Amino acid sequence: RYVIKRGPLVVYSDNNKNLVQAFRNLPGVDTCEVSRLNLLQLAPGGHLGRFIIWTEDAFGQLDALYGTQDQQSELKKNYHLPRPMMTNADLTRIINSDEIQSVVRPKQVQTKNYIRKKNPLKNAAFMETLNPYAKVAKTVSNKRPPAELLDTQ
Repeated sequence: RYVIKRGPLVVYSDNNKNLVQAFRNLPGVDTCEVSRLNLLQLAPGGHLGRFIIWTEDAFGQLDALYGTQDQQSELKKNYHLPRPMMTNADLTRIINSDEIQSVVRPKQVQTKNYIRKKNPLKNAAFMETLNPYAKVAKTVSNKRPPAELLDTQ
């Protein structure tokens, strides 16, 4: 399967229908009418920064479609632009300010001691902690003659 990267998005208004025919043969270029804008088209995959080409009519129609901070939308019923919750958007400066840092409790330091798993078949000392008889069994098996020599006698 071939995946084509998203290219630029061309936003047009109602009276520019010929624009769709002009751009439909270009791979990766998408077209969208201004009244049908979608968040997935503006920021595909949740990544901001898609290159968007606006026609002059479409850009002028945005205020009538969504309204401004002072007035309601003309085309959508009872729609207001969302007001920003924060007056200062510099969140890192707010968090690191003296007023916030004096109230916040200090960071807790947790030290975790991780024990590395050892292979008892390769590590004799670890095998002895698991099986105290392993050292004796190994010395006995080393002193015993191999099974082939026992069969020949």
